[in-house]
Amino acid sequence: MSALKWQGWLVALVFVAGLLVFAPLGLYVWAGGAPAARPAGAARGDVRITDCRIDPTSRRVVASVEAVNGFPERGAYVVTVEFREPPPLPSPPARPGVPGARGPQVLVKVPGVRPAAAERTEAVGPVWPPATIPWCGIAAAVFAPDPPFARSLGRSPRGSGRSPVPLLSPAGV
Repeated sequence: MSALKWQGWLVALVFVAGLLVFAPLGLYVWAGGAPAARPAGAARGDVRITDCRIDPTSRRVVASVEAVNGFPERGAYVVTVEFREPPPLPSPPARPGVPGARGPQVLVKVPGVRPAAAERTEAVGPVWPPATIPWCGIAAAVFAPDPPFARSLGRSPRGSGRSPVPLLSPAGV
Protein backbone atom coordinates (compact mmCIF):
# COMPACT_ATOMS: atom_id res chain seq x y z
CA MET A 1 0.00 0.00 0.00
CA SER A 2 1.10 3.49 -0.61
CA ALA A 3 1.78 6.10 2.07
CA LEU A 4 -1.31 8.12 1.11
CA LYS A 5 -3.56 5.12 1.64
CA TRP A 6 -2.12 4.55 5.15
CA GLN A 7 -2.69 8.22 6.02
CA GLY A 8 -6.34 7.90 5.00
CA TRP A 9 -6.79 4.81 7.17
CA LEU A 10 -5.02 6.54 10.07
CA VAL A 11 -7.34 9.59 9.82
CA ALA A 12 -10.40 7.34 9.73
CA LEU A 13 -9.15 5.33 12.73
CA VAL A 14 -8.49 8.50 14.78
CA PHE A 15 -11.96 9.81 13.85
CA VAL A 16 -13.67 6.57 14.98
CA ALA A 17 -11.64 6.52 18.21
CA GLY A 18 -12.64 10.14 18.88
CA LEU A 19 -16.30 9.25 18.38
CA LEU A 20 -16.02 6.30 20.74
CA VAL A 21 -14.45 8.49 23.44
CA PHE A 22 -16.30 11.80 23.10
CA ALA A 23 -19.79 10.69 22.03
CA PRO A 24 -20.64 9.06 25.40
CA LEU A 25 -19.20 12.08 27.20
CA GLY A 26 -21.31 14.45 25.08
CA LEU A 27 -24.44 12.36 25.67
CA TYR A 28 -23.75 12.34 29.41
CA VAL A 29 -23.45 16.14 29.53
CA TRP A 30 -26.50 16.62 27.29
CA ALA A 31 -28.66 14.22 29.31
CA GLY A 32 -27.64 15.85 32.60
CA GLY A 33 -28.69 19.33 31.48
CA ALA A 34 -29.33 22.11 33.95
CA PRO A 35 -30.37 21.33 37.52
CA ALA A 36 -34.08 20.85 37.91
CA ALA A 37 -35.95 24.02 38.84
CA ARG A 38 -37.71 23.99 42.16
CA PRO A 39 -41.51 24.19 42.10
CA ALA A 40 -43.19 27.58 42.50
CA GLY A 41 -44.26 27.02 46.12
CA ALA A 42 -40.91 25.66 47.30
CA ALA A 43 -39.86 28.91 48.99
CA ARG A 44 -42.47 28.35 51.71
CA GLY A 45 -40.59 25.28 52.93
CA ASP A 46 -37.37 27.28 53.32
CA VAL A 47 -38.87 29.76 55.79
CA ARG A 48 -39.96 29.18 59.38
CA ILE A 49 -40.92 31.06 62.53
CA THR A 50 -38.39 30.43 65.29
CA ASP A 51 -39.95 32.61 68.01
CA CYS A 52 -43.24 34.41 68.66
CA ARG A 53 -43.35 36.79 71.60
CA ILE A 54 -44.84 40.04 72.86
CA ASP A 55 -42.41 42.92 73.30
CA PRO A 56 -42.85 44.01 76.93
CA THR A 57 -42.30 47.73 76.30
CA SER A 58 -44.43 48.30 73.20
CA ARG A 59 -46.92 45.39 73.64
CA ARG A 60 -46.37 44.56 69.95
CA VAL A 61 -46.11 40.95 68.85
CA VAL A 62 -42.70 40.08 67.35
CA ALA A 63 -41.95 37.02 65.21
CA SER A 64 -38.41 35.80 64.51
CA VAL A 65 -38.19 34.58 60.92
CA GLU A 66 -35.44 32.28 59.62
CA ALA A 67 -34.82 31.59 55.92
CA VAL A 68 -32.54 28.76 54.79
CA ASN A 69 -31.83 29.08 51.07
CA GLY A 70 -32.64 25.84 49.28
CA PHE A 71 -32.17 27.35 45.83
CA PRO A 72 -28.88 27.07 43.88
CA GLU A 73 -28.42 30.86 43.61
CA ARG A 74 -28.20 33.77 46.02
CA GLY A 75 -31.37 35.78 46.49
CA ALA A 76 -33.95 37.33 48.76
CA TYR A 77 -37.06 35.98 50.42
CA VAL A 78 -40.21 38.06 50.80
CA VAL A 79 -42.24 36.53 53.62
CA THR A 80 -45.80 37.29 54.71
CA VAL A 81 -46.10 36.72 58.46
CA GLU A 82 -49.55 36.38 59.99
CA PHE A 83 -50.48 37.12 63.61
CA ARG A 84 -53.61 35.82 65.32
CA GLU A 85 -54.91 34.09 68.39
CA PRO A 86 -54.25 30.36 68.38
CA PRO A 87 -57.17 28.31 67.07
CA PRO A 88 -58.96 25.94 69.44
CA LEU A 89 -57.38 22.49 69.53
CA PRO A 90 -60.03 20.43 67.68
CA SER A 91 -60.15 22.73 64.64
CA PRO A 92 -60.47 21.58 61.05
CA PRO A 93 -57.34 22.05 58.93
CA ALA A 94 -57.24 25.32 57.01
CA ARG A 95 -57.44 25.05 53.24
CA PRO A 96 -54.88 27.15 51.36
CA GLY A 97 -56.37 29.95 49.30
CA VAL A 98 -59.69 29.92 51.18
CA PRO A 99 -60.27 33.05 53.25
CA GLY A 100 -60.98 32.29 56.84
CA ALA A 101 -60.28 33.86 60.18
CA ARG A 102 -57.14 35.69 59.11
CA GLY A 103 -55.26 38.01 61.39
CA PRO A 104 -53.05 41.00 60.67
CA GLN A 105 -50.24 40.34 58.20
CA VAL A 106 -46.80 41.91 57.79
CA LEU A 107 -44.34 41.66 54.88
CA VAL A 108 -40.69 41.02 55.73
CA LYS A 109 -37.74 40.88 53.33
CA VAL A 110 -34.75 38.66 54.04
CA PRO A 111 -32.11 39.92 51.53
CA GLY A 112 -28.89 38.36 50.31
CA VAL A 113 -29.35 34.74 51.40
CA ARG A 114 -26.55 32.58 50.00
CA PRO A 115 -27.25 28.97 48.92
CA ALA A 116 -27.59 26.63 51.92
CA ALA A 117 -27.08 29.57 54.32
CA ALA A 118 -29.49 30.75 56.99
CA GLU A 119 -30.46 34.38 57.58
CA ARG A 120 -32.72 35.74 60.32
CA THR A 121 -34.90 38.80 60.72
CA GLU A 122 -37.81 39.94 62.87
CA ALA A 123 -41.35 40.85 61.88
CA VAL A 124 -43.07 43.37 64.13
CA GLY A 125 -46.82 43.01 64.24
CA PRO A 126 -49.67 44.98 65.78
CA VAL A 127 -50.17 45.95 69.40
CA TRP A 128 -51.43 42.79 71.06
CA PRO A 129 -54.32 42.79 73.54
CA PRO A 130 -53.46 41.82 77.12
CA ALA A 131 -54.22 38.32 78.41
CA THR A 132 -54.17 36.73 74.94
CA ILE A 133 -51.45 34.53 73.54
CA PRO A 134 -50.33 35.34 69.99
CA TRP A 135 -49.87 32.81 67.20
CA CYS A 136 -47.33 33.63 64.48
CA GLY A 137 -47.28 31.81 61.18
CA ILE A 138 -46.06 32.00 57.60
CA ALA A 139 -48.89 32.96 55.25
CA ALA A 140 -46.74 33.07 52.09
CA ALA A 141 -43.11 33.16 50.98
CA VAL A 142 -41.54 34.07 47.64
CA PHE A 143 -37.91 33.71 46.52
CA ALA A 144 -36.35 36.19 44.08
CA PRO A 145 -32.79 35.55 42.84
CA ASP A 146 -30.32 38.42 42.85
CA PRO A 147 -29.86 40.02 39.42
CA PRO A 148 -26.80 38.66 37.55
CA PHE A 149 -25.12 42.08 37.29
CA ALA A 150 -25.23 42.52 41.06
CA ARG A 151 -23.53 39.17 41.59
CA SER A 152 -20.84 39.83 38.98
CA LEU A 153 -19.97 43.23 40.45
CA GLY A 154 -20.10 41.98 44.04
CA ARG A 155 -22.82 44.49 44.87
CA SER A 156 -25.84 43.94 47.03
CA PRO A 157 -29.26 44.08 45.38
CA ARG A 158 -31.37 47.24 45.40
CA GLY A 159 -33.47 47.73 48.47
CA SER A 160 -31.01 46.12 50.89
CA GLY A 161 -30.17 49.49 52.43
CA ARG A 162 -26.45 49.26 51.66
CA SER A 163 -24.75 51.16 48.86
CA PRO A 164 -21.17 50.06 48.09
CA VAL A 165 -20.55 53.12 45.91
CA PRO A 166 -20.87 56.60 47.47
CA LEU A 167 -23.61 58.59 45.84
CA LEU A 168 -22.80 62.07 44.53
CA SER A 169 -25.12 65.02 44.39
CA PRO A 170 -26.25 66.28 40.94
CA ALA A 171 -23.85 69.23 41.20
CA GLY A 172 -20.92 66.84 41.67
CA VAL A 173 -20.08 68.24 45.11
